[in-house]
Amino acid sequence: MTDRPYSTAVRELPPEDRPRERLVRLGAEALRDAELIAVLFRTGTRELGAVALADRVLNHFANLRGLARASVEELCQVKGLGTAKAVEIKAALELGMRLAAHTDEERARIKDAADVAALLMPRFKHCETETFKALLLNAKNEVLKIVDVSSGSLDATPAPPRDVFRQAVREGAGAVIVCHNHPSGDPEPSRDDLALTGRLVEAAEVLGVRLLDHLIFGDGRYVSLQERNLM
Repeated sequence: MTDRPYSTAVRELPPEDRPRERLVRLGAEALRDAELIAVLFRTGTRELGAVALADRVLNHFANLRGLARASVEELCQVKGLGTAKAVEIKAALELGMRLAAHTDEERARIKDAADVAALLMPRFKHCETETFKALLLNAKNEVLKIVDVSSGSLDATPAPPRDVFRQAVREGAGAVIVCHNHPSGDPEPSRDDLALTGRLVEAAEVLGVRLLDHLIFGDGRYVSLQERNLM
């Protein structure tokens, strides 16, 4: 099979070149990103086949990460992409992110920062603004709930202690791990990060809740303030 873009309708392609048939015969991992999206589309437009339309969409948003960040409204701005196809893309990408963050039905137990990163890295990967989350744990360090605390600007997000611990007290959590991202991609803690962590430690002591760690996520990397002895 060649790498040429498809300008014809999928039904007009030789059977061995059709994305659905290739997926069945070779497995999903053998298909290009555009071909996988074309499987969702099923049909293209009068001008473009399904794969060519998928290529246009990917090129418009640069890559899959850009595509994942796009809203339905932004997707619909691509010529040939209507609401139905935009919704299909968003649903498929959301399923992928949920699968990446999925744990067994038994509550996940957090042993160290690497466990937190495995659980939450996918949730931060596509955040374009600084976002703050809290991981609520029971006495056995099992995950009770993941709480969205706040979402701020490109380089700052407010996370007052009352917002961090409100849900922890409500859920009866025995411990909390807080996390936020640096959209710049560099997870090194700033002075503000360290100052905030100090305030959170003080508030946790007053409330009788264990603050186990503060993780900062970058582009595929993270820093644990607990592992660095910074809290």
